[in-house]
Amino acid sequence: MQEIRIFGYTLPRKRMAAFAAAVALWLLGIILTRFAELRLLPLIPLLCSWLLAGLPVLKNAAGNFLPRKGKGLALGNVLDENFLMSIATIGAFAIGEWEEAAGVMIFYMIGELIQEAAIDKSRSSIDALLAVKPDKARVFGTETSAEGDGWKEIPAADVIPGSLVLVRPGERIPLDGIVTGGEASVDASMLTGESRPVPCRPGSEVFSGTVSLDGVLQIKTTKSAGESSAARIVQMVESAKEAKAKPERFITAFARIYTPLVVGGAVLIAFIPPLLLSNAGLPAGYSIGYSIGYSIGYSRWIHRALVLLVISCPCALVVSVPLGYFAGIGGMSRRGIMVKGAVHLDSLCKVKNVAFDKTGTLTKGTFSVTALEPAPGESKETLLEAAVLAERESNHPIARAILQYSSWPAGGPPSSVTEIAGQGLEVSHEGERILAGNQRLLESRLIKIPPSPLNETNTPVYIARGSRYLGRILTGDNLKEGSADAVKRLGGMGIQCTMLTGDTQSSAMEAASRLGISSVQAELLPEDKLREVEKMTLSGATVFVGDGINDAPVLARSNVGIAMGSGADAAVEAADVIIMTDDPRRIPEAIERARKTRRIIMGNVIFALGAKGIFIALAALGMANMWIALIADVGVALAAILNSTRALGGKPGH
Repeated sequence: MQEIRIFGYTLPRKRMAAFAAAVALWLLGIILTRFAELRLLPLIPLLCSWLLAGLPVLKNAAGNFLPRKGKGLALGNVLDENFLMSIATIGAFAIGEWEEAAGVMIFYMIGELIQEAAIDKSRSSIDALLAVKPDKARVFGTETSAEGDGWKEIPAADVIPGSLVLVRPGERIPLDGIVTGGEASVDASMLTGESRPVPCRPGSEVFSGTVSLDGVLQIKTTKSAGESSAARIVQMVESAKEAKAKPERFITAFARIYTPLVVGGAVLIAFIPPLLLSNAGLPAGYSIGYSIGYSIGYSRWIHRALVLLVISCPCALVVSVPLGYFAGIGGMSRRGIMVKGAVHLDSLCKVKNVAFDKTGTLTKGTFSVTALEPAPGESKETLLEAAVLAERESNHPIARAILQYSSWPAGGPPSSVTEIAGQGLEVSHEGERILAGNQRLLESRLIKIPPSPLNETNTPVYIARGSRYLGRILTGDNLKEGSADAVKRLGGMGIQCTMLTGDTQSSAMEAASRLGISSVQAELLPEDKLREVEKMTLSGATVFVGDGINDAPVLARSNVGIAMGSGADAAVEAADVIIMTDDPRRIPEAIERARKTRRIIMGNVIFALGAKGIFIALAALGMANMWIALIADVGVALAAILNSTRALGGKPGH
C-alpha cells in the first residue's frame, strides 16, 4: 500500500514515514542537548532530522541552480521559497542554532503535508467527475458472450455511433445515445449536479457517465467515446487546470521581484550594521577583525538576517492563490457548472451585462398548444381533428406539439402529403384536401380567413378542410423552469440583462415580458448578435449565454461565453463556461461563486502580505527569533490554505 488515510485524507506512506523519523530524531537531539558534556553529539540526530524533513526543499533549491531546458540560468527561478528555507536553515546550523534549524524544516514539512491534504480535498470533487468516463461498453455483436445472449463487452473507445449498447441496473451509460428499449430512472448528478433521478424511456436522450438506477436500457449510440459528454467534461477539467488567472500570474511576477529584494535586505542586515557599529568605536567584540562566523556582533546580525529569510518565504501566496482557484472550480463543477480555466472564473467576477439567446437558453425550444380558436360555426373538436390528420406525418416541432396536445384518433394514413416550403402542408385524406400552415398558404388556395388580432405573441397554425376555413391553433415556446428566477437574481446583483434573438419581435417581447427583461433585440442574424455584444462590452464586461451553432461566434467574442450543456457541440467548444444542468439559475450562481472565490483569494493576499510585513519588521529590529519566524511562515501559510478550501462549498456569496 503506497498511501495512508489520515482524517479522511490520502497521504503518501513514504512521506509520512520520513516525517515520523524526522520528528523522532529531532526530539532525540533536543534531549541530548541537555547534557553539556556531550556538546557535539546532538548534532548527528538533528542534522539527520533536518535532511529527512528538508530533502525535497534542498533538492528543489539545488535544481533551480541548473539551467532550464532551452533557457539559461534565471535569477527569478533560483530565488524562490526553497532557496530561502535552505539558506536560512544552513545558516542556523553555522551559528549553532541546530534545534531551530531542524525544527524549521519539520514544521515546514507539516505545512506541506497539510497543504497536500487540502489540495486532495479540493481535487476530490473534480476527480469524481473524471471518474464518470466509462472504459467498457456492452454491445450487441455477432460474437456471443459467455452467457450466450449476443452481447459482448468491448472498450468504449471502440464503439462506433449507431451501435446498440446494453446497460444494466447500477451500471454507467458508456456513450451518448437514444434509448430504444427499456425504462429506468437515471442518476445524472455527476454530470448536472441535480440529485433528482431522470425518468428515461424509448426516445429519451441519455448521456455517458450517468447511471441506470433501476432498469435495463438498450441504447443506440449517437456519438463516439471521444465526443461524449463525459469526454467533454474530462477535456474541460484538464484545460481548466492549465489556464491561469491574472492573480496567479501576479504571484509569479511578484515572487521574482520580492525574493531578490528579501535576500538583498537580509545581506544588508547581516553585514552593514556591524560595519557601521565597528566604525563608531564600539568594543572590540564588534570589530571587523573577528571572524564573521564567530564574532559576537556578526553572529547576532547574521541570526537576524536568517530569521528574516524564514519569515519572508512567500508560501502563503504561492500556494493559496492557485489552490483557491482550484477549489472554486471544483466547487462549481459539483453544481454542474464547468469552468474551462481560472482566467474565466476571474472574468466572471467583473460581469456588468448578461446577454441571453432566447430559444433553447431561456426557453425549452419545444412548442406547446396555447389556445384553440375555431372559426365561427366550427367546434374545437373539428379543428383539432383536421390538424391531427394533417400534422401526424410531420417532424416539425409545432406538429409534434399539436399531436401531443391531442388524443384524437386520426384514422387511416393520408393518401398524399405535400410540403410547401415556408408555408405548411397540403394533405389528401379520403379524397378531401386538408391545409395546415400559415396565412399565406390558405390565401394562395383562395380560402378566406376572418380578421384576427395583430401583434401575435404565439405562432398560429391555420387549418382548412376542403374550401372551408376551420380556425387556427396557437402554439408557443415554453419557458425553462428557473429562467425568470435567474433574470431576477441577476438584476438583484446589479447586472443588466438583455435578450438577443433571431425570433420575431412579437415572440421575443412576449417572452421578455414574462421573464422581466426590458432590453430586447429581435430578428437578429449571428453577425447582428456579434455587433450588439461588442457594443455592450464597451460599457462593461459582458457574458453571452447561448446554445446554438449560430451562437458560437458570439460566445467566443464575449468576455465570458456561457453555453447550455444540451446545446450544439460548436457552442460548447466556443464557450468558456458550460452549464451542464441546462438550468438558467446556474448562471447567477456561477457569478456569485466566482465572486466568493475572488474575495477569498484577495483576502489571502492581503492577510499574507500584512502578516509578513509585521513579522519582517520585528525580525529587522531583532524582536523575532527563529521560532517566531517559523510560526509566521507556516502559520500564515496554513491559515491561507484552509481559508482557500472555503471556495469548495457553502452558500454562494457567503
